[in-house]
Amino acid sequence: MADNRELIDALENEWRDALCSKDMKRLAPLMHTDFVLIGSRSTGPFMMHRQEWLDAIQKRDVETIEFDVQEVSAFDDVIISTVHARWKLKYLGRVIEDCVLSTDIWVKDGEGWVSIRRHSTPAPAGYCDKLKGA
Repeated sequence: MADNRELIDALENEWRDALCSKDMKRLAPLMHTDFVLIGSRSTGPFMMHRQEWLDAIQKRDVETIEFDVQEVSAFDDVIISTVHARWKLKYLGRVIEDCVLSTDIWVKDGEGWVSIRRHSTPAPAGYCDKLKGA
């Protein structure tokens, strides 16, 4: 279990670093071709497929992302993680801060791991206060 948590921590760090630097050459290989982000916000539920999400990332300036991997369940070629995250970014001239709980599904693809689904929902009140650093 500890090895899987370390793996997910490393993958989430790589994802965060590539996202913050808009490094599409590092970010794209972490995403399965069938990647989908499913979310819920005050404006309602949404889905974004891989290319839509990659296009949207290039229009955002991510200032910070903090995260804490809370749970990891590993199977042969699938790892499911629950991640608590907070970020601050600029998008279309607005500053957006958000705190979410995400369920990430990673699948083994060749020699590496790629994200195939991310389901993100607003975190309960007070969860943001528990994150530190990053």
